[in-house]
Amino acid sequence: MTRLLCLLSAGACLFAQAPAPPAGLPEGRKLGNGLYAVFSTSVGNITARLYEKEVPTTVENFVGLAQGVKPWKDPKNGAMVKRPLYDNITFHRILKGVMIQSGDPTGTGTHNCGINVPDEFLPGLTFAVGGQLAMANTGAPDSGGCQFFLTEGPMTEWNNHYTIFGTVVDGRELIAKIDHAPARGDKPIEPVKLNTVTISRFGPDPKAKKPKK
Repeated sequence: MTRLLCLLSAGACLFAQAPAPPAGLPEGRKLGNGLYAVFSTSVGNITARLYEKEVPTTVENFVGLAQGVKPWKDPKNGAMVKRPLYDNITFHRILKGVMIQSGDPTGTGTHNCGINVPDEFLPGLTFAVGGQLAMANTGAPDSGGCQFFLTEGPMTEWNNHYTIFGTVVDGRELIAKIDHAPARGDKPIEPVKLNTVTISRFGPDPKAKKPKK
């Protein structure tokens, strides 16, 4: 009896220590260890795994803006502020069959958020398939900052032009749903809302300091 109780207790401890999956993922979905971004939209959740090891500068910038710990320029007064940038904004630009874009609090696509991050192009990160999370830019080198986009289909001509910093692991069908909404040119008539971006880690943090033996 004592041995059975010990086994049950040990099992309970292991269960309690198991990492919880990021909010917004369906139960039972198997995930690898890593850092995830959950995009809560007015039509559902899209979850992407972030390439924190491959493109650390871009991921750190995006996470800091999502969590409100990195300053960005408030379009109302020009002051640098610390608050979650991606709360209560819209997908202000769509290219049907190609991509959806967000990250501008003005909803115009023209806001200068006061941040620039260097390009991080890697041979293994390409637009060969859809479902890529990438940093938008002005077309000039190292001009990415706050705006990002999610691709619906392959766009290999964009390789080495935009930094890919994540890939969609759940909710990819919603990209197509947002992308095919009625629009005038590339501007949706009734833009889908981005409620918030939640950053969650599954498994151990690779940057965490290991306890000394």
